[in-house]
Amino acid sequence: MIRQFMLLFVGTFVVSQFVLMMQFLWRYVDELIGKGISMEVMAKFFWYMGLMLVPQALPLALLLSSLITFGNLGESSELTAIKAAGISLMQTMRSLIVVAVIITFGSFYFQNYVGPDANVKMRQLLLSMKQKSPELEIPEGIFYDGIPGSNIYVQQKDMETGHLYGIMIYRMTGSYEDQQIILADSGMLQSTADKQHLLLSLWSGEWFENMQSQQFGGSASVPYQRQTFTTKRLVLDYDGDFNVADASLFSNDARGKGLEQILYDKDSLNHVYDSIGRQFYDAAQKRYYYSLPLSRSDSTAAVKRAEAKTMNIDTLLNRLSDDQRSRAVSMAMNTVQSELSELDFQSMISEDGDRILRGHDIEAINKFTLALSCLIFFFIGAPLGAIIRKGGLGIPVIISVIVYIIFYILDNTGYRMARIGVWTVWFGKGLAPAVLIPVAAFFTYKANNDSVVFNMDAYRTFFRRLLGLRQKRHVFGKEVIISDPDYQADATVLNRISQEVASYARDHSLLRMPNPVKVFFRYEPDHEIERISDEMEAVIDDLSNTRDKFVLTELNHYPVVSVKAHTRPFERRWMNIVAAIVVPVGLFLYFRMWKFRLRLHHDLRVIGETNRKIVDRIAEMNV
Repeated sequence: MIRQFMLLFVGTFVVSQFVLMMQFLWRYVDELIGKGISMEVMAKFFWYMGLMLVPQALPLALLLSSLITFGNLGESSELTAIKAAGISLMQTMRSLIVVAVIITFGSFYFQNYVGPDANVKMRQLLLSMKQKSPELEIPEGIFYDGIPGSNIYVQQKDMETGHLYGIMIYRMTGSYEDQQIILADSGMLQSTADKQHLLLSLWSGEWFENMQSQQFGGSASVPYQRQTFTTKRLVLDYDGDFNVADASLFSNDARGKGLEQILYDKDSLNHVYDSIGRQFYDAAQKRYYYSLPLSRSDSTAAVKRAEAKTMNIDTLLNRLSDDQRSRAVSMAMNTVQSELSELDFQSMISEDGDRILRGHDIEAINKFTLALSCLIFFFIGAPLGAIIRKGGLGIPVIISVIVYIIFYILDNTGYRMARIGVWTVWFGKGLAPAVLIPVAAFFTYKANNDSVVFNMDAYRTFFRRLLGLRQKRHVFGKEVIISDPDYQADATVLNRISQEVASYARDHSLLRMPNPVKVFFRYEPDHEIERISDEMEAVIDDLSNTRDKFVLTELNHYPVVSVKAHTRPFERRWMNIVAAIVVPVGLFLYFRMWKFRLRLHHDLRVIGETNRKIVDRIAEMNV
């Protein structure tokens, strides 16, 4: 079993890793295309990307491989044979549980020691790729801004010779005031040997340039310069090399740190931002209490007087002259604006610190939750495979995708809400495990007890009973009959049943609305209809051995009687009382029960009519 599981695990891990890598690459494909990146750099990028995504691929691979493994065992009846030998499902899973635990610890080790370095290297390469200048693939008919400080428009180009035709260039070397416009009939663009510059050769064109006024002593008589050229060469700045970005840019990113480094840096960050907060507090105290030319006690007294209810600011303001009032309002507005700007700046620093600290908390918890998800997915996949009993890549793949999508939505939602501070970190990152652990426990319990969780017939029967849908009877003639029916005894029983159903319908007044008090609070069991139904089923079972087609046809006319639905909603008394208290539910169940009473009245009439026809047929048969 371990050998089969490991073969499937390796295969599903490769597929999961490929899917996740393609999904990750799709996010950045626009930023990587056309950059002229070497194969060596791309190989490093894919290698570090694969290492970074290994912890995310492990849970999906465990889910899919465990589903297929136990699905194959169930489909080939091996799981049935194992259980028949007295071995429970948990005993069968014991060896694979050990493997899943080892993979779980391996996932945590990978996240703590291998993943952080791979994350830094991958992000370093990604930033370097974004900053690299693009290759010179100038398109036709649109302006190309891939060359710094220039916009180039090419009407047509020759792919074989590299010549460009109908060229228009906009250059800005300093500002819009010294903008240059170059028109040329044709040209050619080449890179220098050191790949630091571009050589642009132009033929038959004109050059327009806005001249700065200070070059002509402030005179505006020469607003621009225009020249016509036959041949002209321009040297453009262009860095064609690949320069690796500085890794120190990611020093505050917790995804590039192990658990020990995260805890150490978090303690340092708390110390730093606490010190900043104390400095802000001390500065605010000095600004609010010591800015006035008074002692601290005098300043405090002035603040208390301003806060007193007997003090009227409007009265004091009206005592001032117009100029003094205007200056006072202006000074107050300037003070408020200054304080708002200061508070905005402090808030920006505080929010940045909170964001960095939340990032460290999220990553520390994520190392445990992502590793724990391996074990959770195993206890979802293995029991589901034992319940569904379908192997291969059909149903297991569909279920795996559904479970992983649910996990991804919960985990990603919790991560985003925790990152912006709407939810606490432990709640956001614990949302997915908190939902999936009970699901895994439920499936494991059901599979260990051979419960029919996915038995569609059981669900169909439940909803049929809930909605009151009628079940039809199907009695077919038998090709081999061991013993013929006892027609005379069956006819006697049917005559007695006819009398009993008529008496029951008359005594119980099934057409009337039921008494709500008796239904929900004073229930009395009704075993009479149960006895009649059991006797009728026994006669039907005996008469099903007949060779007479008329009798077989009439047997199918017997309704399947609901022997309890017309008496009370539930078996337990307290459930009936609760249903009565909850008015909408109680009304639904009350009218549903009345419907069953009307149906029972109709069924009893059909039973009596069918009994008469079968008894008459037996009398005609002279048996």
